Amino acid sequence: MKFSSLLLIIFLMFACKFERKTETISIAVKDNEELKAIYEKDQADRKTENIDWLVVSKRDGLRQIRVSELIDSNKVNTSLDFYNTAMIFQHGNDTIASGMAVKLMRKAIELDSTTNKWLLAAAIDRDLMRKGKPQIYGTQYRKMGDEFWKIYNLDSTKVSDKERIEYNVETLAEQKDKLRIMNKKKLSELLASLKKVDKIIDFIKNENLTKSAYDLTENGINNFGYLLMSQKKNEEALKIFELNIKLYPKAYNTYDSYGECLVKLGKIQEGKKAYEKSLELNPDNKEAERILEEIRRK
Repeated sequence: MKFSSLLLIIFLMFACKFERKTETISIAVKDNEELKAIYEKDQADRKTENIDWLVVSKRDGLRQIRVSELIDSNKVNTSLDFYNTAMIFQHGNDTIASGMAVKLMRKAIELDSTTNKWLLAAAIDRDLMRKGKPQIYGTQYRKMGDEFWKIYNLDSTKVSDKERIEYNVETLAEQKDKLRIMNKKKLSELLASLKKVDKIIDFIKNENLTKSAYDLTENGINNFGYLLMSQKKNEEALKIFELNIKLYPKAYNTYDSYGECLVKLGKIQEGKKAYEKSLELNPDNKEAERILEEIRRK
C-alpha cells in the first residue's frame, strides 16, 4: 500500500472518530428540555395571587427530588441547566437547598459569564437568611399576614451599590423605593369593583402613574396581565400588555410578556415581532432568544 493511501485511511479514521466525538459533545451540551419544563412550572406556581403555599411547597419538594435525580444522572450540563436547577433549590426551605442554589448558580456563571447574576445574589441572601444571618445584597423581602412588606435584616456594609448593580440588584435607595411600591394596592383588587378589564384600563389611563395608590409600575401592570393569563383570560391579558407597552415603550420585559401572550393565542408571527423588539431593547434577553429559536424551528 502506498504511503499516501495509508495516510488517507488514517485521516479518514481520525475524521470519523472526531465527527462521532463532536456529535457526542453537541448532544452533551444541549440544554435539558425537562429542566426547562420544571423551571417553567416553578415560575407558573408563583405568577398567581392568593397562592396556596401548602400546595406549592409540596410541588417544590417533588421538583427538588427530580432535579436531584437529574444531577446524579449527569443530565445537568449547560449554564442554563445549572441556572434552572439553582432556581428550583432557591425555593427550598432549608440550608441544604439554599446552599445548593448558591453552588449551582456559581457553576452557571462559570460556564457562561453573561448569565444574569441576580439569582446568585438572591441565593446568597437566602442562604444567609436560612442560617439566621443578615443578607448582604438586599434581595429578600418578608410579609407576615396582613402586615406591610419589609426588607429582611440587611448588613449594608458588606456589598457596595456598585456590586449590587453588577448583580442586577437594586441600590439601597432603589430598594426603599421598591418597598414603597410593593406596599401599594394591587390592580387585582379592582376586579371585584370595576370587574371589566376595559374599565380597569380606563382607570389606569386616568391615574398618575407615580402618585396613584395602586401599583402602576411596569412590573405591577405586567403582574396583573399574568394574573389574567392564569385565569385563562388571555384576550383580556393581551389588552393589559398592550397598554403596558404604550406606558413603558422602552421596557424590554413588556414586549416579552406581550409576545408570550400572543403566542398563547396562536398569533405566532405577531408574537415573533414582539420578542424581536424585546431582544432589540435588551440583547441579553436569553429567554426571548430561546423562544425565537423555537418559533424558527416550527
